[in-house]
Amino acid sequence: MSRGILLVISGFSGAGKGTVIGELLHGENKREDCCLSVSATSRTPRQGETEGVSYYFKTAEVFEQMIAEDKFLEYTKYVGNYYGTPREYVMEKLEAGINVILEIEVDGAMQVKSKFNEAVTIFITPPNAEELEKRLRGRQTESEEIIQKRLLKAAEEALSIPHYDYLIINDKVADCVSTISDLIEMEKRRVVNQSEFVAELQEDMKQLADREKK
Repeated sequence: MSRGILLVISGFSGAGKGTVIGELLHGENKREDCCLSVSATSRTPRQGETEGVSYYFKTAEVFEQMIAEDKFLEYTKYVGNYYGTPREYVMEKLEAGINVILEIEVDGAMQVKSKFNEAVTIFITPPNAEELEKRLRGRQTESEEIIQKRLLKAAEEALSIPHYDYLIINDKVADCVSTISDLIEMEKRRVVNQSEFVAELQEDMKQLADREKK
């Protein structure tokens, strides 16, 4: 069994990354070997949220202790509450051969890459800036002020794209999902992700060579 792949997916607001991930996990051609990482937070649970499914709920004190013990692949503090990706959860899934998907912003993605070099970072974008603006306005759920803030943030995020491993254009969702699925298959063939098979092959070859010597 090959080790799972850690996929870190970022993208502009409006790029459709949530839709793409949803299709990858639950769509017609879903991958049974993938899961979405469960984050930890120090905020209180909201109605309908479930421990270990929605989040791992921690007190601020416990969260800060976990930070001190380097138990997060990445974390941030937003509106007085901590949010982070527990290292233990991710590693357990990867060792079980499950591909773990993190949907996080640029800062978090770079934190993960610095702590887990094998992580595969993917940035999802629309074909061009005009399409991004069209999608943001097409949602008709936000004020002009919020849309302008999202576009300004996108311009800042674009400067970080060269730090990612892959750039995938989300023109058609199905094509984007297929590209990511193909990418997973290629990454699984990396030697670093097949250490168990390599060890078995090396032992078999050693035994074969020993037999030939006799």
